[in-house]
Amino acid sequence: MQKRSIVPVIYILFLMLPIYWLVAMSFKTTNEILSGFSLFPQTFTLENYTTIFTDPTWYWGYINSILYVTINTVISVAVALPAAYAFSRYRFLGDKQLFFWLLTNRMAPAAVFALPFFQLYSAVGLFDTHLAVALAHCLFNIPLAVWILEGFMGGIPKELDETAYVDGYSFPRFFATIFIPSIKAGVGVAAFFCFMFSWVDLLLPKPLTAVAAKLIAATMTKTASSAGYELGLLAAAGTLTIIPGAIVIWFVRNYIAKGFAMGRV
Repeated sequence: MQKRSIVPVIYILFLMLPIYWLVAMSFKTTNEILSGFSLFPQTFTLENYTTIFTDPTWYWGYINSILYVTINTVISVAVALPAAYAFSRYRFLGDKQLFFWLLTNRMAPAAVFALPFFQLYSAVGLFDTHLAVALAHCLFNIPLAVWILEGFMGGIPKELDETAYVDGYSFPRFFATIFIPSIKAGVGVAAFFCFMFSWVDLLLPKPLTAVAAKLIAATMTKTASSAGYELGLLAAAGTLTIIPGAIVIWFVRNYIAKGFAMGRV
């Protein structure tokens, strides 16, 4: 092995160590985890995963999380596409100020919006629904998606629009059949970041849900008891939360690389 390849290998191993440790703990009992240090499970068990896949409280936590994250991603990208097109193609009074204001929503901590959202959703009957969490995350994800997509759209020459109109395309037909396929890498990148930001957030979903739409991160807190936390069960739940994100990364990995190359990600 060449010397210059040693550092990247060590760095990758260092990054993978917490993930390996989490997976290894998921196959241990809580007593074994607390009894001492071991690289591998001394008593291999699938009991933690069995509990998650057979207990409705656990597996519905994953289903609820995937549902509201998917709804948010669809809404965010659908709203951001025409908004980003307007910022990319037109100049109007206050456009730069409005674009900056959108980004300021992303700068604010999510916790400051928890109480206003809670009161609003309780008043209109959206509390403890998937739509409530999905709409709350739109406050942060739509500005991010607009910012990403506007950068990709800026790389598409305006002559493409003009040529399509000369050929008789209506705007909806041009936008759906020509323009969006031209920026599919940007759509993939925007969808990825919307999915990930919504998937890992706990501050907004926890106070906005109770039972029917309770997310997996909130469900994990119920492992606390008088004897402490069920560490093996927590590790198994944490391991399973990595899988959806890993799947999304696998499908959009090429788009993310292109986004970095364009300097917008």
